[in-house]
Amino acid sequence: MKSGFIKVACAVPLVKVADCKYNVEQTEAQIAQAEEQGVEIIVFPELGITSYTCQDLFQQNLLLDASEASVLHLLEFTRKLDVIVIVGLPIIVGDLLLNCGMVIQQGQIIGVIPKTYLPDYSEFYEKRWFASSQDLKETTIRYAGQQIVVTPDPQIFVTADGVQFGVEICEDVWAPVPPSNTLALAGADIIFNLSASDAVVGKYNYLKSLLSQQSSRTITGYVYATSGFGESTQDLVYAGNGLIYEKGTLLAEGKRFTFEGQIQTAQIDIEMLRAERRTNSTYVNAQRQVNNYAKQKGFADNLIPNQFAIFSSGSTIHYLQCLSCLRSYDFKLEREINPHPFLPDTEQLDESCEEVLNIQSMGLATRIKHIGCRNAVLGISGGLDSTLALLVCVLTFDQLGYDRKGIIGVTMPGFGTTDRTYHNAIDLMQELGITIKEIDIRKSVNQHFEDIGHDPNVHDATYENCQARERTQILMDLSNQLNALVVGTGDLSELALGWATYNGDHMSMYGVNAGVPKTMIRFLVRFYAQHLTCDDRAARILMDVIDTPISPELTPADEHGDIKQKTEDLVGPYELHDFFLYYFLRFGFRPRKIFLLAKKAFAETKPQQRQDLEGDSLKMIGYYDEETIKKWLKVFCKRFFSQQFKRSCLPDGPKVVSVSLSPRGDWRMPSDATSRLWLEECDSL
Repeated sequence: MKSGFIKVACAVPLVKVADCKYNVEQTEAQIAQAEEQGVEIIVFPELGITSYTCQDLFQQNLLLDASEASVLHLLEFTRKLDVIVIVGLPIIVGDLLLNCGMVIQQGQIIGVIPKTYLPDYSEFYEKRWFASSQDLKETTIRYAGQQIVVTPDPQIFVTADGVQFGVEICEDVWAPVPPSNTLALAGADIIFNLSASDAVVGKYNYLKSLLSQQSSRTITGYVYATSGFGESTQDLVYAGNGLIYEKGTLLAEGKRFTFEGQIQTAQIDIEMLRAERRTNSTYVNAQRQVNNYAKQKGFADNLIPNQFAIFSSGSTIHYLQCLSCLRSYDFKLEREINPHPFLPDTEQLDESCEEVLNIQSMGLATRIKHIGCRNAVLGISGGLDSTLALLVCVLTFDQLGYDRKGIIGVTMPGFGTTDRTYHNAIDLMQELGITIKEIDIRKSVNQHFEDIGHDPNVHDATYENCQARERTQILMDLSNQLNALVVGTGDLSELALGWATYNGDHMSMYGVNAGVPKTMIRFLVRFYAQHLTCDDRAARILMDVIDTPISPELTPADEHGDIKQKTEDLVGPYELHDFFLYYFLRFGFRPRKIFLLAKKAFAETKPQQRQDLEGDSLKMIGYYDEETIKKWLKVFCKRFFSQQFKRSCLPDGPKVVSVSLSPRGDWRMPSDATSRLWLEECDSL
């Protein structure tokens, strides 16, 4: 494991029914291929050494002896390789024949896992040949020249890097309470499944849903390999499914119905999985059924073979230590990293936009009904945030059956207001049919400068914040005058960076955008323009708002009357900051891990393409070199810590995405916490 990632593989080799020599040759070829690719753990299909479809041949001693002889060959083959191998085979234990998974590393049998749930319905007749692990008493046997313990109890294997994994076999995951539930609660990070599931119409989609749900519910990686070409097609066909999931997300999927063997690989983020478990109190509560002595005594870091913990039920779970690695290697992140983690896939984008707008409008409607007012007041600048807030107000009033004239949109031109944003604000309010107020703040702000003795030619924080606070004062006073709720416009990304004037635009009576990241807002505005308005002119205005540079417009425009003060020039690109915010809040990743992921998303690959805001055309994702990413990551860490005091007194507002910065919700942090550790790591990148 490097940088929190472990590379795993699911293999689907070619097989011949009951030809153990051929089958192990195919297996060894794929093991060698996987090791060359840096795979650390690889899983093969159920009963792959003999093939799954041997039927009554499983009762033949010759086949069982040939299987053991093939394992001897496999042990010798793996002796100098540095990959953990999980294969399927039949094993005799006392009077029982068991369908087993075997974990092999460097010529050693680390452990054997018998199948628990044997299907004996429809096309399956496994109970004709095999016994269940539930029929087994712990037994020591000699197999392939080694002494091994075969136990009915759950087993967790621990790699030299401390990654813990468990194994279940095919039908086990289809059971109401799969063994992987127990394994995950006892600490397994990854579940490997050896399977031989036949192909029938509709089954594959159900299987994918099942594995996704199981991986998500247990917060694990799930690696699944099933039989493919060469199994008997006497009555069934085996498509060769290879699937790798990480907490419900599909990382790799093999080609089905192929006539060739194949390997699917993926890097599973163990750090992410463990972070999810630590913060998920429901998961932690579920672990209470396990009195895990190994955890309590710190065995996870220094296990020896056959250490175990005791379940409250009285059964045991065995922890088996894998061998140390033979090689060191340079880590390269191979998986794709979404540069916009807050945004869903393109095909789900419209659905998500509708969901977000519904959350925002439901939150606002509930607050308005609760306080018993029929008016809302908000500042309209012609920028993205205030436009989205206005659209949410319109949707809310329409759903409540209130007159849109109860929405009072206030445009307050200042020293930096440009014609473009001013006219967009006025025109949009007219098209939406709300009440318009225009209050020029320049005279009152100049009076304020005079009162406090500030030179208006000095364009510093005082110059900017006086305007923001004057606007907020106007909105608050209008709310008293009109019995209206002041609707806030600031978004999640601005809260993370503290890009707001304290007790200025930072303050409102309900912040509808407080849970919405900046990278999502333009998509929400576009969705409204395309789907929720029948007014072509309003749609054109909204599209122009989307294309307008993000700016607080607090300093004068340039000589051409265009926006001079561009936010992303000052604090950095929002797509980078939203990326940093997601991984910082969602998983608690340190700067080094975030930097690694950001390089992959923005620097190490060619700029990718995504759907543009204007329809079907394509727009390039921003390309940032490593120094640029490092620069803005440090800015993010510095600002995030220094601006907590603004978040500590945040007005109410709905959570929208998977994280929020509400001091009453997701994020509770002292305002005087120091950023030293994070900034020092940024400097060391």
